[in-house]
Amino acid sequence: MSRALPDLPPLREVIARHGLSANKALGQNFLLDGQLLDRIARVPGDLDGQTVYEVGPGPGGLTRALLGTGASVVAVERDDRCLAALEELNQASGGRLRVISADAMKIDERAEAGDGAHIASNLPYNVGTALFVRWMTLDAWPPWWRSLTLMFQKEVAERIVAKPGSAAYGRLAVLAQWRATPAIAMNVHRSAFVPPPKVMSAIVHVVPAAQPEGASMTAIETLTAAAFGQRRKMLRQSLKGVKGAVEALTTVGIDPERRAETVTVDEFVALARTLEA
Repeated sequence: MSRALPDLPPLREVIARHGLSANKALGQNFLLDGQLLDRIARVPGDLDGQTVYEVGPGPGGLTRALLGTGASVVAVERDDRCLAALEELNQASGGRLRVISADAMKIDERAEAGDGAHIASNLPYNVGTALFVRWMTLDAWPPWWRSLTLMFQKEVAERIVAKPGSAAYGRLAVLAQWRATPAIAMNVHRSAFVPPPKVMSAIVHVVPAAQPEGASMTAIETLTAAAFGQRRKMLRQSLKGVKGAVEALTTVGIDPERRAETVTVDEFVALARTLEA
């Protein structure tokens, strides 16, 4: 059940009144299409009464849509120019928006948002992949977050959901898929942004899955870093720096002359189990 916000001025008016413009150095591109923003806010499912953690709200376009679902939002904004506009949105929502003026790469988001929060964000392009990797490589699993609904450059989104044998398949796909289920929820045309970026974008939705027994995040990271760090080489070459990895290939029945892009997520998990054992 949504909680309607009072009539708010159009985002373009808010941006003009506060003298805001997208800061290229901060990776900003503003989304102004209210219907599109509402569609994005519905991707995680029913958010009424839930907490959502948002990075880089800017003038508050997606924030409006999230608040409209009935959620409370904890937003981290590095650009002080946006704080006044966000405070207006907080007042309009009856205090359901808490804004933290900080660098999202330097805060303890779990402490700020709490266990069970959803993460939803039009991620700044310059930190999007780094934040995603941080959320996917937590030692403790299931994670503190309940779902991820994130805007990426389409090329990055395709890397997250890529399958073995495709050009996009690599370390990011394995890190995303070995204990979670990612999917592209929708594509977003570059014309939807102000200013329009040079690339197309996509929304990726991720929900945690069970972590396979006997395999650790440390082993997965070590194997994928080595294998995809020299992806043009055969596994017997790329993995020779990882103690026991070449022998593990034979143990689990993987041809050492294969290359990393042909190794499935399940096969990487089997290798990790063997190393752990």
